[in-house]
Amino acid sequence: MTDHPKEKCIILGSGPAGLTAAIYAARADMNPLVFEGDAPGGQLLQTTDVENFPGFRDGILGPTLMNEMREQAKKFGARTIYKKVTKTDFSDPDNLKCWVDDELFTAESIIVATGAQARWLNLGQGEEKYWGKGYTACATCDGAFFRDREVAIVGGGDSACEEASFLTKFASKVYLIHRRNELRASKPMQKRVFDNDKIEIIWNQNVTELRGENKLESVELTESDTGEKSELKIDGLFVAIGHTPNTSIFEGQLAMKDSGYLKVEGNTKTSIPSVFVAGDVSDDHYRQAITAAGLGCMAALDLEHYMAGKES
Repeated sequence: MTDHPKEKCIILGSGPAGLTAAIYAARADMNPLVFEGDAPGGQLLQTTDVENFPGFRDGILGPTLMNEMREQAKKFGARTIYKKVTKTDFSDPDNLKCWVDDELFTAESIIVATGAQARWLNLGQGEEKYWGKGYTACATCDGAFFRDREVAIVGGGDSACEEASFLTKFASKVYLIHRRNELRASKPMQKRVFDNDKIEIIWNQNVTELRGENKLESVELTESDTGEKSELKIDGLFVAIGHTPNTSIFEGQLAMKDSGYLKVEGNTKTSIPSVFVAGDVSDDHYRQAITAAGLGCMAALDLEHYMAGKES
């Protein structure tokens, strides 16, 4: 086993939350070590144009934005390594342990910013081909790209209904595809959908194939009971079947909600005074790059205050 010198601050995750935390921690002379994980840049790495992040009036590519954040953090002294933490032990708040396979890293403080992943339809490699090219999981982020187009959204809960209603601000037609014959959403949410002339519900159908040349052009639908197949021509497909937080390595270490998201006290604090949380790993409501960045800032400031209290 390889042991490394003890760090003052370790940050787990390299999305907007982790890298913003790294910028603030580095400027506070914490010399943070950032584990980028197996998806450096987080969900924005799979995003093309980002038009709602302040400071870029013409938009910016997701990977470009994350690379700029990374380089800004490194400019102030943050160190980033392309490794994924596979195990943690937070039983000693003064000696927080993280393993990368058989490598042990120890820190005085940690910011957890491991994010969450949108649940895909599990259709195979076709999903990757169309991701960001008509296939997405964020109506708030990408809805404006489909002005006067026909789109569909998959799901039956409150999120799907809310996003379907939101998409009608831009799209000429919104299909809500649900695999059952009734929605799981709350009654008020259902009413919003039923009362909107732009929304058409397609009952008892599953999306089983994505089609198109260089971008999504249509989807194959399969009837839930009979297996009968049909084709729906659309310009965009939004998936609203939930997110999975990246929290498995913290089981038994940090308090979690039933959904797997980390619980926080206030905005970023945990029951362990030296461990802080930021971004989508705890935020199951907003899930925006800018809110994740804001939480990253707050986590770093809370950590700095904690460390100053230890040293005084």
